[in-house]
Formats: sequence, structure tokens, C-alpha cells
Amino acid sequence: MLYRNHAGDKPKVDASATIHPSAVVIGNVHIGQKVFVGPNAVIRADEPCSEGKVEAIVIEAEANIQDGVIIHALGGSPVRIGKGASLAHGSVVHGPCEVGENCFIGFKSVVFKATLGKGVVIQHQSLVEGVSIADGRHVPSMTGVLTEADSQRLHPVSAELAAFADKVRRTNVLLAEVA
Repeated sequence: MLYRNHAGDKPKVDASATIHPSAVVIGNVHIGQKVFVGPNAVIRADEPCSEGKVEAIVIEAEANIQDGVIIHALGGSPVRIGKGASLAHGSVVHGPCEVGENCFIGFKSVVFKATLGKGVVIQHQSLVEGVSIADGRHVPSMTGVLTEADSQRLHPVSAELAAFADKVRRTNVLLAEVA
């Protein structure tokens, strides 16, 4: 379901994107080519800043927003989900936030007030808050990354994890194409 926000902004969805009928997309949301938005996902660009403006949530081409994902933002702050990024079941991305190209955010992980470089892999049930993570870094399952020191200690993504993230991306692009 696509809804306008209080300011009258309505989602802009590329014709090649697939949004499940149970997903809810509200307001100043831009969804790119071959994006897949799964069942019960919620994408809300509806909370204004003090001047009343609502910044966009931008989901770039070939990203996938899986079942039960929530994307929202504090008081008019922007959110960008980079090309080919995968947000796995039940994850939360709360802005202000920047998710780089080909990132993977695992089941029930939370990313808040953070910037993720290209190819970052966050495994399941992790918390990333208030930090920047460099390109190609790995956040293990059930890990908190809450300081820049935590971020600096992260190891590079293994070839196996990078291949897994790419397989998830390709599978979900296929879902967008066949729906």
C-alpha cells in the first residue's frame, strides 16, 4: 500500500520494482529499478523536521527489503539504501542513515544514525549505532558496534560472506523481475 504523508508527498516507485501487497510505503520514498520489497515491510518517510520538511528515503536499484523490515527516520532526516543492498527479515534501519552499495544487514539487526561503506556485512541480531563502518567490513552476529573504536576493530568480510551476500542480492533481483 502506498500512502501520502502529512505534507502530501507520495512514494515514487520505478515500474520494474516489486512491492508486496502487505508492505506499507508512506511519503517521500523513492524506490529504484528492480527493487524487491517483501511482505509486511514498512518504509516511512513521514516524520517532519522542525521546519516541516520530510527528507527522502531513497532505495537504489536492485536493493531488497525483505519480510518485516522497517525503514524510518528521525525528524526529517534522510535515509539512503545503496544499490544492491540487502536488508534481511526483521531488520531495522532508522535514520539518519546511509547504507552503502551491496551491503547486507542480517535478520533482526538494527542500524541507527550510522554510515555503512560499500560491501559491509552485518550478520544477525547486531546493533550498529552512531558510527561509520569502512568499506568491506564484517559485523559478526549479536555484536554491538557503538563507538568508532568498535568500528575500527572490525575485520574484512570473508570471500564466503561476500559470496553469500551477492547470492541473496541476485535471488531478490530475480524475485523483483518475476513478480
